[in-house]
Amino acid sequence: MVFFITVALAVWVGSMVIWYLVSNVFKSKDVDKIKSRLAGKEPKATVKTKERRPALIETEDLQTGKFAIKLLKKFDLQPRLQALLEQAGLKWRVARLVHACLGCFLLGYLCVHFFLPPKYRILGLIPAALCGMLPILHVSRKRASRLHRFEELFPDSLEFVSRSMRAGHAFSVSLEMIHREFQEPLSSEFKRAFEEHNLGLPLDVALEKLAKRVPLLDVQFFVSAVILQKRTGGNLAEILDKLAFIIRERFKLRGKIRAISAHGRMTGMALSSIPMVVAVLMFFSNREYILFFFNEEIGMYLAGAGLTLQLLGYWVIQQIVKIEV
Repeated sequence: MVFFITVALAVWVGSMVIWYLVSNVFKSKDVDKIKSRLAGKEPKATVKTKERRPALIETEDLQTGKFAIKLLKKFDLQPRLQALLEQAGLKWRVARLVHACLGCFLLGYLCVHFFLPPKYRILGLIPAALCGMLPILHVSRKRASRLHRFEELFPDSLEFVSRSMRAGHAFSVSLEMIHREFQEPLSSEFKRAFEEHNLGLPLDVALEKLAKRVPLLDVQFFVSAVILQKRTGGNLAEILDKLAFIIRERFKLRGKIRAISAHGRMTGMALSSIPMVVAVLMFFSNREYILFFFNEEIGMYLAGAGLTLQLLGYWVIQQIVKIEV
């Protein structure tokens, strides 16, 4: 088993190194061609090759990580991972995320393999699977941080659109002005919506795509209000002002709830960290007592059950103090 994992890790690392070197060679050739053209010393092509023109819409590279892409398509996971990366604001390929998960899984298994007895080395797959989830957890944290930043800037953008419309600008022009006046991620998302509408996509469809890229309830309200006003009429500027006021009030209420539930969150963190701290102290003071949980079969079962119950208790506490507004 160890030999197989080592060979797989070596093959994966070797393929990544070869791909990196080959890509750098091709990039250097392209740079040399550009320099020669700027200097007026472009060599004559001996063989006519079919030029590949850049695509209007950037798509997923199906050549890099072809096997991983096919596997993800089979289980219908590629669109979900692509949407996750897009919402996180990362310019990663889906294949890159899969390779990162695979690399973390192999490294985690090799690290845990040397600390477990030969009889229980198969249990190393559990921490290895947890290590394999680290890239996805990183992307999820980036996504949550980006959406939170978007939600903070969103009320100001609604008031900005309202003032722009009162000044005489069209709604689509107000969307384009957000790109120059606001920071990321608000500017890039509204710029994309404006460009899609400017290239011929109906405004309703462009706003619905914005709501899919930014899965927030406030954005859903905004899109519904704009579409409803377009179909039935009304004062859109006043609607946006009231929507911005409601969003700010929700933020205030959410802050009060977080302040009230802070004691519960701190209690959960303290109760979850006490067993780990006690285990570390016992390892230095009475090592034989702790090694019982690693060397004996019943000790490993007890440690696994205790860890499972500890994680379950922490999850229950988090669900109790988690209040949606």
